Amino acid sequence: MTSGANGVSLEEPKKMMREDWRKKKELEEERKLGNVPAEVDEEGKDINPHIPQYISSAPWYIDPSRRPTLKHQRPQAEKQKEYNSSGDWYKRGVQEHSVATRYRRGACENCGALTHKRKQCMERPRKAGAKYTGMDIAQDEHVQPQLVFGYDGKRDRWNGYDPEEHVKIVEEYSKVDLAQCALKAQKLQEELASGKLERVNSPRHQGGEEESNSQTERDHSSEDEDKYTDDIDMPGQNFDSKRRITVRNLRIRGDIAKYLRNLDPNSAYYDPKTRAMRENPYANTGRSPDEVAYAGDNFVHYAGDAISMAQTQLFAWEAYEKGSEVHLQADPTKLELLYKSFKAKKEDFKAQQKESILEKYGGQEHLDAPPAELLLAQTENDVEYSRHGTVIKGQQRAIACSKHEEDVRINNHTCIWGSCWKEGKWGYKCCHSFVEYSYCTGETGKEIANTEASLMEKQPEEEEHMIKPKTLMEIHQEKQKEKRKKKHKEKRKKKHKKSSNSNSEGEEEKKQEKLKKALNAEEAQLLHLREITQLDERRRPYNSQYEAREPTEEEMEAYRVKRQRPDGPTASFLGQ
Repeated sequence: MTSGANGVSLEEPKKMMREDWRKKKELEEERKLGNVPAEVDEEGKDINPHIPQYISSAPWYIDPSRRPTLKHQRPQAEKQKEYNSSGDWYKRGVQEHSVATRYRRGACENCGALTHKRKQCMERPRKAGAKYTGMDIAQDEHVQPQLVFGYDGKRDRWNGYDPEEHVKIVEEYSKVDLAQCALKAQKLQEELASGKLERVNSPRHQGGEEESNSQTERDHSSEDEDKYTDDIDMPGQNFDSKRRITVRNLRIRGDIAKYLRNLDPNSAYYDPKTRAMRENPYANTGRSPDEVAYAGDNFVHYAGDAISMAQTQLFAWEAYEKGSEVHLQADPTKLELLYKSFKAKKEDFKAQQKESILEKYGGQEHLDAPPAELLLAQTENDVEYSRHGTVIKGQQRAIACSKHEEDVRINNHTCIWGSCWKEGKWGYKCCHSFVEYSYCTGETGKEIANTEASLMEKQPEEEEHMIKPKTLMEIHQEKQKEKRKKKHKEKRKKKHKKSSNSNSEGEEEKKQEKLKKALNAEEAQLLHLREITQLDERRRPYNSQYEAREPTEEEMEAYRVKRQRPDGPTASFLGQ
């Protein structure tokens, strides 16, 4: 039997008997069912019966006599860090002590302070230190404590705050209230002395004295309320005095949400991410934007002075590019005057240009005429509406055009350039002209183009008929040339036949030689296979009956020749 350093027996516990083990298991089952009270640990706390034994009991080699406990599962006191309380804080200011008159043992040899040594002294080194002279003993510094806070202590923003400092603010406000009361009393006395309040004391107004007093009280209370009105923000507004920018960050609770204006799912689209509804939610109800309280974000953006502001900003940019030193924010008055003069000059120039054109060409009566819709009192625009007033057919939204010019017809052309394609060329369809920026010739241009094409087709036929007749000598020479060409071709054919015959004979001989070699190799392969098949599988080489190479034509022919067919009619003569 052995014992540890603390006198605890380290002998291994004896094995339990079968009956004791059965009783122990039954007791555990009863505790799990709640029929028997739970087991109690050293500290008198109940142990959950569902906790496994290897968690609740300590190992036998540490303390075999120790009872089951969960103390090791709880925070250990010796391992916990000690933190300062939330009330602890650094002391502010220098601690005032009476200055020492003589040197104290263990103090700084240079200045005589007890809080540091000579190496840490920050004073100028003296010729003779305070240890030897005993004069000019320095005051002891205040050493701040080393505070260690936990999670809550580090994030406590009121830690170290002195509540007595708030008393100063309360006293300041109380003094302001007293001064206001004194000023009010002084004003009342002045009014009484001047005779403004005489009517209140008259017998006619004695019945209304209470009303006047209540009225004065209301006036005084309103004055008190107005004292802090400058510091109050508008609901939903946040004003930054440093940047002078007003930002709307919250919706006023009295306002109706944009998506509740019209509950029709086919009405204006509401973007929940940006909280924007650009179109008018009442567009399909027949109400004009001026009648409703909200007509969409675009109505707000393009109403009032927003358009004129944007035009002024655009004019400022264009003027700056042309050399004028103007800026909307830096000098708005100068820009506004310049823009007004520019618009006046522009209108005058347009009017003068219009008058000069009318004087030269005339046509004023056409400009004064009303539109054709009013003259005829009818239009051909067919528009179909639904029950709810939405447009079903006709009067659709205008198709968005590109930034480039479209359908531009110049030089009297009725079709645009590129409307015709012929023989790899682009042209105008109206006159079949393939020259860009040419003047339109209409149907005459088409006729000229067609005649030119027909002439081009007839020209080769006429050239054939216009060939000069040949003489007898020229005809005889041509026949002789043809005969020579025929003889030359026949000679070439004969030579080619001879060379091909010789080549074919040589190729056949080579094929026969290759076939013989393949037959010999096939016989050797068959013999080799017979020898291998007679061997045991354990002695047979690996992959001896497998070859990954693709066979040639000669090898395939040799295989067909040497292949034995047991079902053939001559199999009995071949020894099979």
